[in-house]
Amino acid sequence: MRQTKTRDKIHSVPFSSGAEAMNEELKLELEEEAALVNLNINGQDVACPENWNLIMAARKAGYEIPSLCYLRGINENSSCRVCLVDVARKQGEDFRMLTACSTKVAEGMVVRTNSTRVRKTVRLNLELIKANHNSDCLSCIRNDNCEFQRLCAMYGVQTSRFTGAVRAAEIDDLSWSVVRDPGKCILCGRCVNTCKKVQGIGVLEFSKRGFETTVGPAFGYSMKDVNCLYCGQCIEACPVGALHEKDQIEEVLKEIENPDKFVIVQTAPAVRAALGEEFGYPIGTAVTGKMVAALRRLGFDRVYDTNFAADLTIMEEATELISRLKNNERLPLLTSCSPGWVRYCELYYPEFLENISSCKSPQQMMGAVIKSYYAERVGVDPESIVSVSVMPCTAKKTEANRPEMEVDGLRDVDYSLTTRELSRMIRQSGLQFKELADEQADSILGDYTGAGVIFGTSGGVMEAALRTAADILTGEDLADFEYSEVRGMEGIKEAAVLLPFEGKEIELKVAVVSSAANAAKVLDAVKAGDKTYHFIEVMACPGGCIHGGGQPYVPARERIFLDPRPARAKALYDEDLAQNERKSYKNSDVQELYKRFFGEPNSERAHKYLHTHYEQREVYPLKEETSL
Repeated sequence: MRQTKTRDKIHSVPFSSGAEAMNEELKLELEEEAALVNLNINGQDVACPENWNLIMAARKAGYEIPSLCYLRGINENSSCRVCLVDVARKQGEDFRMLTACSTKVAEGMVVRTNSTRVRKTVRLNLELIKANHNSDCLSCIRNDNCEFQRLCAMYGVQTSRFTGAVRAAEIDDLSWSVVRDPGKCILCGRCVNTCKKVQGIGVLEFSKRGFETTVGPAFGYSMKDVNCLYCGQCIEACPVGALHEKDQIEEVLKEIENPDKFVIVQTAPAVRAALGEEFGYPIGTAVTGKMVAALRRLGFDRVYDTNFAADLTIMEEATELISRLKNNERLPLLTSCSPGWVRYCELYYPEFLENISSCKSPQQMMGAVIKSYYAERVGVDPESIVSVSVMPCTAKKTEANRPEMEVDGLRDVDYSLTTRELSRMIRQSGLQFKELADEQADSILGDYTGAGVIFGTSGGVMEAALRTAADILTGEDLADFEYSEVRGMEGIKEAAVLLPFEGKEIELKVAVVSSAANAAKVLDAVKAGDKTYHFIEVMACPGGCIHGGGQPYVPARERIFLDPRPARAKALYDEDLAQNERKSYKNSDVQELYKRFFGEPNSERAHKYLHTHYEQREVYPLKEETSL
């Protein structure tokens, strides 16, 4: 039987605390241990930790203080001036208007969140923002899901009394993943600090001054030509429509309507754990069956699950890991299923490119198999197949369009949609999502194991790989195969797994990393010789795909005390538990695929269709070679 032991964490930067060097459990402990202070909010006595701000305290008391720039732990710069409240430091003192996001609670403080002058001032500030905001709401991608629009409705701001010049706004839609619309930007800074603190990159920044202030890449570059990972965390942070994914709904619908095309769709593991939020389900509700039913009714000819390709990825990756261990070469092995992470490595750590697994991501593997093995088995001309994916990730759009992601002139994936795009397609079609009966994915490529499901959360790829690798190395079907040490939302996790290897016992050292900022910490530690690993899972987004840049928005007001990631992850682990088989090598459809087409993992034919390569990229190319 295997034994496991956890190792000391290097550093942890959880999403909810921005760049603070503490994990979620420690953060909660500190809040619980902090001294309590007593204050009065709108006549109600409230006791809360002394390190809370007034937005948090008011929320505990049952009041929402409006805000636009506030993003707990990430952006607390009081720039929007919408969270103003009346504050008296002590009972009987004069009230002053202060910004609630940057004002800490204090003993004896008296707060009024809805006084006449507060309402008037908040309304005035909303009007001032609106005066320089492109308010064509009906055509905006965030219509009915915009934090600024909601506050304007709440305070009755339908028009602005202030008119005059507005900032020139040229839409940047040149990248495959991210569209930037400066006309919608309210200069809140949430995207700036998310990119800087959470991802450690700083692609976006304020430039110019005063009325000419704008947010974007340096030197007037397009998002297409800079060191953006296309992870979409800036989109997820934006309260308005200034940043959004590049919409491809119309292109996909035209392909579906074309009688000469055979349109096949695949859905990533994390999509099922979040799509329901768009239709009123609680966070963490898996809607797998209804998702499949909706896709069929949208007109896709076949509906498949990327979980199948996740199992296929493990067959290739676990075999690659064992081969590298035997030859003691190019270790640690780094995972390759997160395109944002792969791009980060190409840009910032090219010395580790040979360490990255040559496996394509599950999205690309699935597309390659559909246009080769599947087309051959069912007798469909592969050139007539349109391969569509639904992903929690905006970076998948750029990955699908990488030049090397094709075989024999056929693109692996033709279109990649986000979870949000799928929800818009469903609503536009008039489908009543909640009323749909659950359906199963189609056969041939529809079977998947629990290991494939958990790919969608941080630690899932590692655990799936260990389940298969451990059985291969021991030659046994191990009953103890849940690796809880690599689960959880910490930014960096470490574990050591004791396994037999070539007649002796090996301590397989592994690490699980999420967010680019944490990836930098781990890679720097490896370079310095401070840490040694055999296998490292890296995801560009905090918490993995469950919090990808294409997932449903969770407004900042809800994220004050709510982290959606654990509930979404639980939905995947619950589905893992419900599967008959929970190890990738036991997937019967994958076994049939190797028997009929690839022969064995890492075969010459498997490398042709399922593997790829990476290359070093410039952070900022020469200006004259860029698109803008």
